Amino acid sequence: MKRFSMMVLTALATACVAPPAVAPPAASVAQQVEPLPLAPLSPAMSEVFDGKALRVILCGTSSPLPDPNRAKACTLVVAGEKAYVIDTGPESWEQLARMQVPGARIAGIFITHFHSDHIGDLGEFRMQTMVAGRRQMLPVHGPRGVTNLVAGFNLAYEEDARLRLAHHGAGVVDLANSPLRAAEFGKAFIGNLDAEEVILQDGDLVVTAFEVDHDPIRPAVGYRFDWKGRSVVVSGDTAASANFTANARGADVLVTESLAPNLIGMAQQQMKSAGNERVAKIMADIPDYHISPLDAAKTANEAGVKLLVYSHHIPSAQVNLPPFFAGVAAVRPADQWVIGWDGLRIDLPAGTAEIRQSELLPRSN
Repeated sequence: MKRFSMMVLTALATACVAPPAVAPPAASVAQQVEPLPLAPLSPAMSEVFDGKALRVILCGTSSPLPDPNRAKACTLVVAGEKAYVIDTGPESWEQLARMQVPGARIAGIFITHFHSDHIGDLGEFRMQTMVAGRRQMLPVHGPRGVTNLVAGFNLAYEEDARLRLAHHGAGVVDLANSPLRAAEFGKAFIGNLDAEEVILQDGDLVVTAFEVDHDPIRPAVGYRFDWKGRSVVVSGDTAASANFTANARGADVLVTESLAPNLIGMAQQQMKSAGNERVAKIMADIPDYHISPLDAAKTANEAGVKLLVYSHHIPSAQVNLPPFFAGVAAVRPADQWVIGWDGLRIDLPAGTAEIRQSELLPRSN
């Protein structure tokens, strides 16, 4: 009898502490909870997303070299009520947050190539748009290699999403739709610098990807956005090429990088004199696969671009020194080019030829 009683007590104790045989999956729980409403738009963002213009906002204008005032490569294009991000360099999400850009309005990310200064904040975009109320997987468009990139960031951030669900609940975190989704294109992009491909058609918006010359970085691409008769081209990292010029033809705005070869040459000599052969080698290597301000101006002239916007400055901390844009004023009128900063906003109202400039963040020194 004593033995039977002990068996019963043991069974009861086990039942009290043992976990249920099947725990309810988080996704099932999430489906039972209504999502909390999205945050209201700020007055500036209500205007940005009013559907009346194609808009460009610079969210990262520096390079891998240090600059406390600028994030790495990032450009935001707003077409109607949706936003699209071209490159997600380190600190770029922080700049968008400072501008109060609503993460739930970001409908896609476009990667130009896989250098770290163009992809470093991709995980933050995954997390921040999720917390902001994104209810679908976030497409990440890119050439060959983007599938591996997306898989890596999803793996790195999947536990973060589960932890935030546990803390904030399914009204905030939609776990099932938290991942990034790779949208790979460019089977014909094999380095001949002659390929282009329409990769997205969304209502009035058409996005075209095209090969650029960032050799030996292959593939590397730029993007053209056409919406209601207005157009924006983002070059990515590139040297001058015929394909770049052809795809920029007639654009209202060209956002291009800018490397000052004279300043980089000085930096190379300084590093060599200081015995820093490693950085001197890097400084010697980079000019041949980036475009100079002068060559970018010539490209814009040949392509008939209305406004040339310089971004991804190398070196960005010296971008306001007169030698940086040496020769540009001699080939292009001053009202047809601008030195970009994080927070520069450009509006292209539909049905007009207007180009309006304003700021969402103060101009950097």
